[in-house]
Amino acid sequence: MASQPPVAGEPGFVPPEPETEFHISQWLELVRRRRKLIAVVAAAVVAASLVLYAITPRVFRAATVIQIERRSGTNLALGQGGVQIDDWVDAQSFYPTQYRLLQSRGIAERVVKNLRLIDDPVFNPGRAALLRSSTNVAATADTDAIALGGMAGRLLGGIEVNPIRATRLVEVAYTSTNPELAARIANGIADAFIDWGVETRFATVGRASSFLASQIETIKQEIQDKEAQLQAYSRRTDIVALDPSSNVTLQRLEGLNKDYVNAVSERISKEARYNELTSSPDDSVADTFSGGLIGQLRGDQMKLERDYATKLNTYKPDWPAMLELKAQIDKGRQHLAEATQEMVVKARETAKAEYQGALRREESLTSELTRQKSDAMQLNSAAVEYNNLKVEVSTRRTLLDELVKRQSETEVTARLQGTRDSNVLVVDRALVPRGPYRPSLSRNLSLGLFFGLGIGLGVAFFLEYLDRSLKTPDDVERVLGLPLLAVIPDVSSGSDGYGYARTYYGRGSGSSHSAGPPRRVYAEGVASPLPQGVRIELLPQSMPRLAVSEAYRALRTALLLSTANGLKSVVVSSAIPGEGKTAISANLAVVLAQLGKQVLLVDADLRKPRLHEVFGVPNRVGLVSYLTGSAEEDTVILPTQIPNLSFTPSGPMPPNSSELLSSERMLDFVAKAYQRFDYVVLDSPPALPVTDATVLAAMADGLVLCIGAGMVLREDARACRQRFQLAEIRVLGVALNFYRERRGRYGKRYRSYEAYVKQTAPGKDAKA
Repeated sequence: MASQPPVAGEPGFVPPEPETEFHISQWLELVRRRRKLIAVVAAAVVAASLVLYAITPRVFRAATVIQIERRSGTNLALGQGGVQIDDWVDAQSFYPTQYRLLQSRGIAERVVKNLRLIDDPVFNPGRAALLRSSTNVAATADTDAIALGGMAGRLLGGIEVNPIRATRLVEVAYTSTNPELAARIANGIADAFIDWGVETRFATVGRASSFLASQIETIKQEIQDKEAQLQAYSRRTDIVALDPSSNVTLQRLEGLNKDYVNAVSERISKEARYNELTSSPDDSVADTFSGGLIGQLRGDQMKLERDYATKLNTYKPDWPAMLELKAQIDKGRQHLAEATQEMVVKARETAKAEYQGALRREESLTSELTRQKSDAMQLNSAAVEYNNLKVEVSTRRTLLDELVKRQSETEVTARLQGTRDSNVLVVDRALVPRGPYRPSLSRNLSLGLFFGLGIGLGVAFFLEYLDRSLKTPDDVERVLGLPLLAVIPDVSSGSDGYGYARTYYGRGSGSSHSAGPPRRVYAEGVASPLPQGVRIELLPQSMPRLAVSEAYRALRTALLLSTANGLKSVVVSSAIPGEGKTAISANLAVVLAQLGKQVLLVDADLRKPRLHEVFGVPNRVGLVSYLTGSAEEDTVILPTQIPNLSFTPSGPMPPNSSELLSSERMLDFVAKAYQRFDYVVLDSPPALPVTDATVLAAMADGLVLCIGAGMVLREDARACRQRFQLAEIRVLGVALNFYRERRGRYGKRYRSYEAYVKQTAPGKDAKA
């Protein structure tokens, strides 16, 4: 009876989908489900931040704001080509240098000295012990330096330098446990930095002034020595002036250079012309220099030859007139050749003569130019030393003028020392802070809340990552690759889980016509169970208008349409116990019976039967009794209170249930049931612990796999599917049980669906 499961390419085959990332609604749903955990973690972190606030010592912060202007130092550049201190590189590094100086140990030591912080009981509580030890140990310069360095190190630990963006302002702050001390030190840092800048600048000015004075005297002496050497050399070499406009030798050399250049150019031109005539064809040379005579002769000759060729068409070559014309043509050719040769010889001799004349002129200018260069070189060798001495004297005079100018500037700057002019200006002096800077209650609370929520979300997402169960229809279709037949909402009471409540208002516990006050039925029960006396297994019969009842009818429709050959028998199983397969078996049988068809529900779970409790019948005689031959078919098929529905209990619990279910008697029972009933529904044990479900499914038209939402692991569900595939069992699809609707996509869909169900006509509930 079993049919092959659908394979790739056949109708009904659903390939497993790859894992996909969460939809935004799933993230929000996860946060909603784990909101209590997130709240607890966040509250714990906030409480820890409050405890930290309570035990943290109070720290006060005072800040002074200063303005730092760039100022050129003493400029020792000499001339326009000197390298200045105040250049582009210095502009880029000036402010970072100032910020680092504010946090230097030298400034800190100045503050310690100026404010006498070593003797301050607040900054240095151990000064009394230091004084006692100093009476026994002689103080030295090294010990004083060590003590001062230690105080400066402590001071640097509380300094903050914060440049104000896009300004020349800098905030210098200090944090301390004493507010008055924090303000004193913040102002002391600014004062020490200003004093250090003034002292450093004027010390540099003094050193520069002394250096300039010594250099001026040295250069003056050098100028005197060079001028004496220049005068002596001028008398010895008889050099008066080196200006080319007044020097005859240089002027003559310049004229010869120009003539020589012209002669070389003329010689090159004549030589090129002569080479061109030598290599050119005679005809072209003759045409160029004949003035058109050769061309005229050549034209006359060509005319005679054309006449001769024309008359050959009429007269023979030995005709007297033709012979005379032939003789005239030969004579013209000879004359043309002689005239051409004469013209060519004449043109080439003329070009050669011009070339040789230009060459002789160039050679004469070359010898004269060589002699004149010798005279000029003798003059230049004497003028080099003269020019060197003259340039040295001029350079030293320029340097002397620049140094004198710089010395005047440094003297003016030195006179300003008494005014304590500085490029650093205090904009806002530090005030005594009124409240602590750290700890901050608002900051601790905000950080605690931020990190608490972050840690809570992290824990929630980590727990969700560890949860490998199937919870949603998407999970079922993606992991198992099986069609989803129906989604059965959870009607049990309990915690919120990952869904939320759905309500239905009916009256009483049975028919809609029963009297009594309204009762609230929770489709996902977060506060109240089902009404008293209503069983979940018979819910489509007792409360047909409930959304879960419509879900079972959707399962019925999906099963009837799942095969084109018709469906008579179906086995309901699950992967593990507790997934609600018994409830699905009973309710499936009920909704099939509501079609007016004869339905047999068989409790084939011979290990832990429960359907007899649902229908309230004894379990002394049942399927086991028939399989063992102790009862007949009619005695094990019992009628129920539900129209068109018959029931076969499991009977006594046997020791060999798998053998009984695979026996010939079981095949005979199923065959007889086919003859008497339109549909047969078999409730089987879970598939992973035992093989009973596989044995039963081999006898039926197909199997419905019940998956409890959030109950079975993905690995177990895959193993169950693989077991059925290996046994060639036709798995019709999956019924997702105990599903608790979400606020996302599925929640919206099922809320709309239930609202439609509630809008049925009032009166008697629909049974089909």
